[in-house]
Amino acid sequence: MLQKAFDNVRKNKPLIHNITNYVTVHECANIIIACGGSPIMADDIEEVSDITSICSGLNINIGTLNKNSIESMFIAGKKANELNHPVLLDPVGAGASKLRTETAIKLIKEIQFSVIRGNISEIKALSNGCKNTRGVDADTNDIINENNIETIINLAKKFSEETNAIIAITGAIDIVANKNNVYIIKNGCPEMSHITGSGCMLSAMTTAFICANHSNELHACAASVCAMGLAGEKALQKMKNLNAGNASYSNLIIDEIYNMNRDNFIKGAKYEYR
Repeated sequence: MLQKAFDNVRKNKPLIHNITNYVTVHECANIIIACGGSPIMADDIEEVSDITSICSGLNINIGTLNKNSIESMFIAGKKANELNHPVLLDPVGAGASKLRTETAIKLIKEIQFSVIRGNISEIKALSNGCKNTRGVDADTNDIINENNIETIINLAKKFSEETNAIIAITGAIDIVANKNNVYIIKNGCPEMSHITGSGCMLSAMTTAFICANHSNELHACAASVCAMGLAGEKALQKMKNLNAGNASYSNLIIDEIYNMNRDNFIKGAKYEYR
């Protein structure tokens, strides 16, 4: 099922509208291309409705908010809902500032998201009102491990039921859940947290996956998370062989997505579905 979701992205070539943060816009565009989709980056109030109308889906990332982009997010999100297009929210840094947290909460209230993807601290900030986010990174006290994983799964399922969205919590162990089912994914490596934008890239790519698999969005979301983690593992080995650093690592991850095929995806994906 997951490998079919990956195949469908390259078959359907979804066009993805991104209102994303300017720190990682280049990487987000490139990873959408690498997985088989096409990106459009547009955040001006005067055009976001038109751009959303011609795209397959919308990726909203709140990493570098400003008054204009916030308004654009609501305009584009409501237009996507009107057209029944998938919409993903990446609540970067929710809990770190009043503006980020309140904007994310209002977006969730006014827009129907297909997927909400963040680290555990961001998801807790939105679901429980906790405010312990360390910038855009997960708080060390929140790291998902075998001791707290059942609690995190229950949190994800509950938040999914409240929002009617798939909840993807990424970290040392990844959780992708709706109100009934969950994928527990163990691809990836700690070095992925040493580059800027691994989460932003994942959100952009996940939007392409859910657009290409509109009828199986839970499986598509899990496939994207597996693919990103697997790419991180493979890229790390190449980075070490090249004696390279984190800038090269980011590009190598994109290369691994570009070169990923059905066989190495099936062989490398590590997940449990229940």
